[in-house]
Amino acid sequence: MYTTNLEFGKKQAEEAAQPEDADKVAAFEARVAADDYIEAKDWMPQAYRKTLIRQISQHAHSEVVGMLPEGNWITRAPTLRRKLILLAKVQDEGGHGLYLYSAAETLGISRDEMVDALLSGRAKYSTIFNYPTLTWADIGAIGWLVDGAAIMNQIPLQRTSYGPYARAMVRVCKEESFHQRQGFEIMTVLMNGNAAQRRMAQDAMNRWWWPSLMMFGPADDNSPNSAQSIRWRIKRMTNDELRQKFVDVTVPQAEAIGLTVPDADLKWNEERGHYDFGAIDWEEFYAVVRGEGQVARDRMAARRKAWDDGAWVREAAIAHEQKVAERAAVKAA
Repeated sequence: MYTTNLEFGKKQAEEAAQPEDADKVAAFEARVAADDYIEAKDWMPQAYRKTLIRQISQHAHSEVVGMLPEGNWITRAPTLRRKLILLAKVQDEGGHGLYLYSAAETLGISRDEMVDALLSGRAKYSTIFNYPTLTWADIGAIGWLVDGAAIMNQIPLQRTSYGPYARAMVRVCKEESFHQRQGFEIMTVLMNGNAAQRRMAQDAMNRWWWPSLMMFGPADDNSPNSAQSIRWRIKRMTNDELRQKFVDVTVPQAEAIGLTVPDADLKWNEERGHYDFGAIDWEEFYAVVRGEGQVARDRMAARRKAWDDGAWVREAAIAHEQKVAERAAVKAA
């Protein structure tokens, strides 16, 4: 239940130790170029498998860690309706993590291995979740900006070349679209409220705008994995292309409800047909990636505690599965 098929994982390890067949590589490349889906039991280069495991597991970790900043506000949401909506949203994020861990397991890695990589610091999650949620407006900003940025990333993944990942993203994108609308509605209500509510909304906008732009990852000229991922159709758009699309879509939304984008260099470029925007603070980005700051330490402490506290559940599930298998074996004998 909590580990992949051992024989399947063993087969992948054996394949990884062997030189790759040039004919198989050529056939794989041709399938990808033709926009065929690669399925779990299809032959694939080990570098492709490794890239997918890194990307999908990081995506899964982000969904699970992403429950923490919003979960902190469930009991403090201003109305019962807001509590119910936020509770449903946090539950959705846990489900997204489950879909994605399951998709990654089809590549021959176990859930335990992925979680161990996260808790040991070898695997990363989205930098956005290492920022604190200080006010109720932050929940609106996360839904609108953070989930809006996530949607920009995830819609192309519905056409990613790896079939299990692409299919998992269909439902994830539908639910993330709800999350984005929920966040924008919170911000709209606040901007239609009193002066204190409008200031709170603008403050959240000021603090979440730049981290949201960082969500798309490093600039293309400093992103070592992008070119290969694009060629293999794992990614369909580059980091900078997605970032530009997000800015172009989000700025008019902010203007429509009276929010000011905290970027003095932001302006519409008629010639390009896109917004020009200011420079991102990449030093801050890489500091957050390294896990610097108290919030990052708190996030990992919460995940370690949850993993340790849930050990008895995993052990019970494994024991039950073993008993079912033993009874089936006795009955078949």
